[in-house]
Amino acid sequence: MGRPRTPLIDRERITTVALRLVDEHGEFSVPAIARELGVRTASLYHHVDGRDGIVELLRERVCAAIDASALGALPWDAALAAWARSYRAAFAAHPRAIPLLMAAPVRAPRVLGQYEAAVRALLDAGFAARDVLTVIIALENLVLGSALDLAAPDTMWELGDDTARTPLLARALAAGPEGREASFELALGACLDRFRALLDEGS
Repeated sequence: MGRPRTPLIDRERITTVALRLVDEHGEFSVPAIARELGVRTASLYHHVDGRDGIVELLRERVCAAIDASALGALPWDAALAAWARSYRAAFAAHPRAIPLLMAAPVRAPRVLGQYEAAVRALLDAGFAARDVLTVIIALENLVLGSALDLAAPDTMWELGDDTARTPLLARALAAGPEGREASFELALGACLDRFRALLDEGS
């Protein structure tokens, strides 16, 4: 018998299985991917550069959902806001991938291209080179924290029947928060205001 017309494994299939394992369990292993695909573990190494290579494939897959087209097309602050919203939505779809991806350096060329566009947009707007990554990292902290928050329970405070010790918190909860979208937009607006101030200081 010759080789099957359709290969049993390729980079796309490996990525799909790895991402499903991460979504379900928060982790993956190369042997587990091989078992899912019905091949020997060694066979995967013909397609990927070990575990680190699979992590970068996961990063590319998740980040492919980010729309970075606003960077360079809109004023810098509107562009960052649009990028942040899309970035958040992409990672909110796979919150268990966040700790895994944040523990490894970014190497995927297509993902690095988004950062290149963001850096260019900020430099073109007049930000000092020393401030550019500070702005981007601050925005990422907000985006990724908010993406994790979207996966959290709807109610994070359970006071029970006895609210005598936390009457102010009980009152705030009874008033009802406006929701996660409102919280994110509030934080995003505050970040952009600080970025504008930083730009003014630098100029």
